[in-house]
Amino acid sequence: MSILLEKKADTAFLTLDRPPLNVLDLPALRQLQAALDSLRADEAVDFLVIRGGGERAFSAGVDVKDHTRDKVPEMLEVVHGAIRTLLSLPQITIAQVRGACLGGGCEIASSCDFILASEKSFFATPEIQVGCYPPVALARFPSQIGYHRAVELILTGRRIPAREAAAIGLINRAVPAAGLDAAVQKLLEELRGKSRAVLRLTLKGLRELSLKGFSERLARSEEIYLKELLKTDDVEEGARAFLEKRKPAWRHR
Repeated sequence: MSILLEKKADTAFLTLDRPPLNVLDLPALRQLQAALDSLRADEAVDFLVIRGGGERAFSAGVDVKDHTRDKVPEMLEVVHGAIRTLLSLPQITIAQVRGACLGGGCEIASSCDFILASEKSFFATPEIQVGCYPPVALARFPSQIGYHRAVELILTGRRIPAREAAAIGLINRAVPAAGLDAAVQKLLEELRGKSRAVLRLTLKGLRELSLKGFSERLARSEEIYLKELLKTDDVEEGARAFLEKRKPAWRHR
């Protein structure tokens, strides 16, 4: 199993466990969907902590092997289905990030209610380097961090350290690596001191208002990807070059 789900009292811990960098292929993404589905009606669980296995990565994203023209439609359906489910869970969700948080991994983390990260971690949406773009980030980042910061991250694909991610509002905060577990536990304890009923209704309102129009934006992002981007020569060249470990020879069409 690439996705591990453990429940301790009122908290579920979901671990993306596909060493070395927790890259998610289609089977792993289906496991993620199943794990999230199992939490929908679980009244005993108030909090969900999502983390990566090991120290090197939260997740380095979706397997580039699944970015080829023939696999992309299924890949987008599975990835976005999991993210839509994550955004609709009744539980408060916390991303606990160590190491690399890239591409689809960054989109999963950014879909959580809280993001706490090790100071040694870094974030990026590097899809542009392999001839495509991150559809969820396209639909969500402008409202989360502002249009110009979203443009910079998505069009350049550059990596930013956790402290910068916190400064621009992509994550809540960066903490020393040795203190990350304690920081997550401290947040959980703080939330446990509040009314469970009030927390859930407040979270419902926060999500509904902040996600207003998101479904339409994501649908349009998917449409451009599937109907226009996939028709370019460069989308295939980008994935092929990455898998062959060479610089892409862009044809700019």
